Amino acid sequence: MAVSATKKPQDFIYEWEGKDKAGKNVRGEMRAGGESMVSASLRRQGIQVSKVKKRKVSGGSSIKPKDIAVFTRQLATMMRAGVPLLQSFDIVSRGATNPRVGRLLSDIRGDVETGTSLSQAFRKHPMYFDALYCNLVEAGEAAGILESLLDRLATYQEKTLAIKQKIKGAMTYPLAVLVVAFIVVSIIMIKVIPSFKEVFASFGAELPLPTLIVISMSEFFVDYWWAIFGGIFGSAFMFFRTWKRSLAMQKAMDRLLLKVPVFGALLYKSAVARWTRTLATMFAAGVPLVDALDSVGGASGNHIFLDATEKIQTDVSTGTSLTNAMQSTGIFPVMVLQMAAIGEEAGSLDAMLNKAADIYEEEVDEMVKALSSLMEPIIITFLGSLIGGIVVAMYLPIFKLGAVV
Repeated sequence: MAVSATKKPQDFIYEWEGKDKAGKNVRGEMRAGGESMVSASLRRQGIQVSKVKKRKVSGGSSIKPKDIAVFTRQLATMMRAGVPLLQSFDIVSRGATNPRVGRLLSDIRGDVETGTSLSQAFRKHPMYFDALYCNLVEAGEAAGILESLLDRLATYQEKTLAIKQKIKGAMTYPLAVLVVAFIVVSIIMIKVIPSFKEVFASFGAELPLPTLIVISMSEFFVDYWWAIFGGIFGSAFMFFRTWKRSLAMQKAMDRLLLKVPVFGALLYKSAVARWTRTLATMFAAGVPLVDALDSVGGASGNHIFLDATEKIQTDVSTGTSLTNAMQSTGIFPVMVLQMAAIGEEAGSLDAMLNKAADIYEEEVDEMVKALSSLMEPIIITFLGSLIGGIVVAMYLPIFKLGAVV
């Protein structure tokens, strides 16, 4: 009979209170397997323990990029104020509204407390801290300017999240309206139109063509509603499933999205802004250009820019200037190329790229505002025409009721 392997005891976070050797009241928290382990560890440190309590932690929601951005800003602020790193983690983790964020920060703090560098502690959680984040923290540790780089990293994350939210808002509104319109039309076709059909059957006269078309559509919906909804949801599911697994499909979709009228220009300018902002942040942190390009392509959020970045990296590593390498890809606007050339010539590449990012972020902001103003009348006209057309088609026989009688 096989013997089951011994399981490692599960650690919990315990909050404790006590007095140190000088009789001063102290408190803190510790990750351990039980209260006795916490008490024994504190006694070895000369602390007289008065209270040990396991922290109650609920499940919490998933950790989002916004949570990481808020944490980065808080940590940068604490360190700029002169608060030691471990104490900064204590303060930020205690103030976290999401229990999962608190647990994550406690894990990182535990690693740092045992001698692991902050960048290595972050690298243990790649789901939340990408290569760009870890590389910048590592550069800050090596140069002794961690608080400055954390501040720069927080600013970068805040700007990136802001532009993502603007793009998402611009794309979500019309999509949500289309979904609602489809649901409303489906309800009308399946529930309302059949009632009118029964009334019209008693007229004993030929119905107008628009009415016949709407009734035929209603009959199709009633007979094949399961196929319509199943086909739509099934197609959407298969599309996203295939899209996640197929790199070729992702590239094709990214290329197609950039060509969509209006929205394509918005996505393009957003990608340019994120690309230039990321490279400027990495370069300003002292990361060598070739190494910095490793993180830049993925940060743009578009495979076309990712492929172009890989080509740029290859060209730069063989001695080509950044501007010429960017120009050879054919995807960067003239203004960005000119600003990159000026930055290389003047030795202020990070400042010029940051300026280019600011310009394109402002353009994205203006496009989103203009698009929102433009979409409202278009959507109102679309819904009015769709719903109004159905209503008029169904009331035409009633308008002609006198002639039928």
